[in-house]
Amino acid sequence: MLSLKVFFGYRVIQTENLMSFTPFKIVNVDVHPQEELLAKLRQVVMLKDRTAYPYKTATLAVTTLPWSEIRPAQRYVLADGLAKIHHLEWELAERGIDLFNLEGYLTILTDQSVFPVDVLPPIVETINEADGSLINVVNDGAHRLYVARLEWRRPKIVLVRDLPAQYPYYAYPIPDERPWESMVLVEGETIPTNLVKKWHRIEDNKRLYRDFNSAFQNVGGPRGQG
Repeated sequence: MLSLKVFFGYRVIQTENLMSFTPFKIVNVDVHPQEELLAKLRQVVMLKDRTAYPYKTATLAVTTLPWSEIRPAQRYVLADGLAKIHHLEWELAERGIDLFNLEGYLTILTDQSVFPVDVLPPIVETINEADGSLINVVNDGAHRLYVARLEWRRPKIVLVRDLPAQYPYYAYPIPDERPWESMVLVEGETIPTNLVKKWHRIEDNKRLYRDFNSAFQNVGGPRGQG
C-alpha cells in the first residue's frame, strides 16, 4: 500500500517496507588523486557496447556549480539511500575526509563489505537538448547531491562536457523550475512500481547507459529496467 504526504515541503511516498539501513564502520579507505580519477573515467565503456568510450575525448573537470545549474533526471530519492550517504559522510569525517569535497576518488572497505567499493564525486553531464538548451544533468550521485543540498553544501562534482552526440544521458532532466523540490522522497528501500522514475530518451534506454564498473569497483549499476 502507498500513501503520499507532504513533510516539511517534501512529497513523501510511504511503502510497506520500512527503512532497513544498518550503520557500518569503515575499516580501510584509500585516497586516489584526481589524475587517476579522470584517467579511469576515460576508460569507462557503454553497458551494451564494450568498444564505445563515451568520456574518452570529453572535457572532464572536477568543479562546483550552483544548484540552479544542476538538474536531476531521477524523480525520487530513497530514505534508505539518504541514511547510508549521511552515515558515510560521518564515517569519513572521523578520518578527516570530506565526502562532498573529493578531488579524486576513494576505495572503501567496511565491516559489512565483502569487496571494496569506489566512491567518486557525483557525475554531471552537459547535454544539448532539443530546444537548444545546454543542461547539466546528474548522471550518477543523485542521493549524494540531495544530501549535500539538505546540508547547504556545494559539493565537488565531475563535470563532463563535449560528449559525443550519439551518447547523451539516457534520461531527460526534470524540466520543472525547481527540479530538486519536485523529487519524491520514498520512505522505505523499494521503489513503487507505478512511480515514473525517469523519463527515458529511447525505448532501449540501457543502450545509452555508462558502465562505471568497467573502470571502477562496485559503484553500482542499472536498477531493473528504470
